[in-house]
Amino acid sequence: MSLQVENLEKNMVKLTIEAPAEEFEKAIQEAYLKNKSRINVPGFRKGKVPRPIIEKMYGAAVFYEDAANSLIPHLYSEAVKECGEEIVSEPKIDVVQIEKDKPFIFTAEVAKKPEVTLGEYKGIEVEKQNVEVTEEEVTAELDKVRNQNARTITIEDRPVAEGDMTVIDFEGFVDGVAFAGGKGENYDLTIGSGTFIPGFEDQVIGAEIGKEKEINVTFPEDYHSEDLKGKPATFKVTVKSIKVKELPEVDDDFAQDVSDFNTLEEYKADIKSKLVEKKEKEASTKKENEVIDKVIENAQMEIPDAMIDYQVKQMADDFARRIQQQGLSVEQYFQFTGMNAEKLFEQMRPNALKRIQSRLVLEAIANIEKFEVAEEELEKEFEKMASMYQMEVTKVKEIMGDSSKEEMKKDLVVQKAVDFVVAEAVEK
Repeated sequence: MSLQVENLEKNMVKLTIEAPAEEFEKAIQEAYLKNKSRINVPGFRKGKVPRPIIEKMYGAAVFYEDAANSLIPHLYSEAVKECGEEIVSEPKIDVVQIEKDKPFIFTAEVAKKPEVTLGEYKGIEVEKQNVEVTEEEVTAELDKVRNQNARTITIEDRPVAEGDMTVIDFEGFVDGVAFAGGKGENYDLTIGSGTFIPGFEDQVIGAEIGKEKEINVTFPEDYHSEDLKGKPATFKVTVKSIKVKELPEVDDDFAQDVSDFNTLEEYKADIKSKLVEKKEKEASTKKENEVIDKVIENAQMEIPDAMIDYQVKQMADDFARRIQQQGLSVEQYFQFTGMNAEKLFEQMRPNALKRIQSRLVLEAIANIEKFEVAEEELEKEFEKMASMYQMEVTKVKEIMGDSSKEEMKKDLVVQKAVDFVVAEAVEK
């Protein structure tokens, strides 16, 4: 194999790869041997047709495509190793010459890893985050737990009031005529939820169980049905049942029922502690993102489109695997959401670019700061993985292989760069 490397614009590279005629001939012969049993020629037993006869009947190029498909992956892989560049995209293949008794020549256009010129990455200024927790926030958490532990009480001795959970029958009319989709039976409606068009729920207030009530409303101008936009309507509504939530008292008994604490004060202190921890994590993440954003902003790099395309494809593949684990196919997801592959890729593109930029600047910082990963650090990561998957450490190492171990090392080095720039940042 011979190789020519041509640098193109925006960190693209063209590899021109040439295989000797003898190697191409060998690939053609292998393609013939693989396919001859499927070719029928009158006068010959199946699988016994000589290659020259097949080529005479179907043309000299009959096995070229199979031969090229078997050669290209191996030759491309060898060319990538030989060219000395770190390739960061899928290749765009173009066959230049494919003829009998001549060298097989093709090109592969690929993106190479861009060089990064770092700007300032130490002492990045970021806004200090507030991690204090107020009494109101603790009360809001308590209210959530109260709602989760509320009892549902059936009301029979009064009309509908704000906040009630009702079951209603209704039918709507425009100009005295019932309209399609305007009728419902045993419909669950919480008053104040905003489920119905404006004015409907307010007028249900005061309705008595079992008694029909007329409600007059006007459909909004932006209503989804063209026939009903802006039109006045009358609904005949019958309330069938009323229920309310009865919230538990917030006291020591409540704390004992919903937690492992004996007193309300202990429970509130625990809630506050967890809210502080949550805010600290959020503040840490926000600080990290702000620092990396500014490091990227201060750096210079030219990202090839093919590199972004490759990152988008990887993200889309990960997304497909995640929704498949939830029991959905990608096609079903597109059907339910009105999304398509093109829209999904476009949506993912900014995040893909950000991931690439982040990785490149952090790798550049790690290189300048000469960060390395000690064997003990790597061993700890293996132990974490073994614990997570409930496996022996030796088995984890065996499954991962050398290439995965190297990727793990790179990830750990990048994390050191993250920790470094965050630690060097100045909060103001």
